[in-house]
Amino acid sequence: MTLSPVTARTAKAPVRPPEAAGARRPGRRRSSRSRSQTRAAYLFLAPWFLGLFAITLGPIIASLYLSFTDYSILSEGRWIGLDNYERMFTEDDRFLTSLKVTATYVVVSVPLQLAFALALALALDKGLRGLPFYRSVFYLPSLLGGSVAISILWRKIFGTDGIVNSFLGLFGYEGQGWVTSPDTALWTLIVLHVWTFGAPMVIFLAGLRQIPQSLYEAASVDGAGPWRKFRSITLPLLTPIIFFNLVLEVIKSFQSFTQAFIVSGGTGGPVDSTLFYTLYLYNKGFKDYEMGYAAGMAWVLLFIIAVLTGVNFFMSRFWVFYGDDK
Repeated sequence: MTLSPVTARTAKAPVRPPEAAGARRPGRRRSSRSRSQTRAAYLFLAPWFLGLFAITLGPIIASLYLSFTDYSILSEGRWIGLDNYERMFTEDDRFLTSLKVTATYVVVSVPLQLAFALALALALDKGLRGLPFYRSVFYLPSLLGGSVAISILWRKIFGTDGIVNSFLGLFGYEGQGWVTSPDTALWTLIVLHVWTFGAPMVIFLAGLRQIPQSLYEAASVDGAGPWRKFRSITLPLLTPIIFFNLVLEVIKSFQSFTQAFIVSGGTGGPVDSTLFYTLYLYNKGFKDYEMGYAAGMAWVLLFIIAVLTGVNFFMSRFWVFYGDDK
């Protein structure tokens, strides 16, 4: 019996099993499930996106625009171009003073704080009993140091009748008003910043716990003393932690506000000796109602912090040691 060509082709064609006909259905189900999960993820992320655009990104863009205007909150802003920035660097002596005071504060307080935090972390790393308790106690100043209550207490401690002068009086030394003297007011704030050593200390302590003890044992076999171990083992292996703390503390120091505001009564006195950049920015925006000028100051501060952070990252390649460096 001879089959026609059409019948032959039909007979040779493989019959698709019933299971194969629905082989793509699981894939479609997975794709549908994936789209459903994606929609759920965007739904849960919606509040974050709303906050980003409405609370963060929106005000940032608005402040950039206001920095080019003469805006006083109480009236419509008037476009003035770069006049605010030109005024800062050519006419406003207090602006330059605030830069100088803040730079002095950062340059002096940050290294002292990190050195103190590292020294205390080294002491706590020697197997001290009750370490969790001491670690919590020493971390407490970092939580309280930026508060209004501590700033008020600091003003009392270094006042004319404060604890510092009472202590000096025991040795026959007549103290002074440390926070009311232009020669010492800034240094009281530097001491307060150094006192908030808890956060970098905890980070240093965690870094010390990651250094292999075998390195110290090998150094002891070679006759290395404590100072040589610190200089050749501890310090190089801690450089990433030092760099991390340095970047964070520099940024935080430039943003210091509460301490200077409370200790000086919001004026930056005496004689502008505690006129931090952020305090002067606040006064221009909310006391003098020069919000456009204050917005320009905020962008200058952002630029300064960004440049210093970039410099720190660039310089880190010359002194920060990572385990995979050759």
